[in-house]
Amino acid sequence: MRTHEVADQARVNPRTLRYYERRGLLPAPPRSPAGYRDYPHTVIAVVRFIKRTQRLGFTLADAEQLVQMAAGGPDNSVDARTLADTYLAAIDRKIADLQCMRAALDDVLATCERSRAERSRRLIYALDSTTNPPA
Repeated sequence: MRTHEVADQARVNPRTLRYYERRGLLPAPPRSPAGYRDYPHTVIAVVRFIKRTQRLGFTLADAEQLVQMAAGGPDNSVDARTLADTYLAAIDRKIADLQCMRAALDDVLATCERSRAERSRRLIYALDSTTNPPA
């Protein structure tokens, strides 16, 4: 597949593909006789995975490690386990934060019909464990 075809199907800019190649997220594809990049179809799933991890709040460096894990991870099983544990802990923290936000938004919804002064004001404090929210 040529660059523009992959970019269209993965919903990214063609420059993104070249950038991912330079970063090592994607292997350099073989070239056609005319000199065009000739990507395998599997690269679309990898690019979509990278973009999705970014939308979930992971960095491009995180995405790179996750792509490497998907390819089998580090050679050493201890390193592979450590890396997986690290990402699981990060995901658990994100889930906990999202649950706090959800609970605060549920409180907002539950108090919407009240006067403004009586509505829940916990939302701004939902992710801050250092302060106590107002009633």
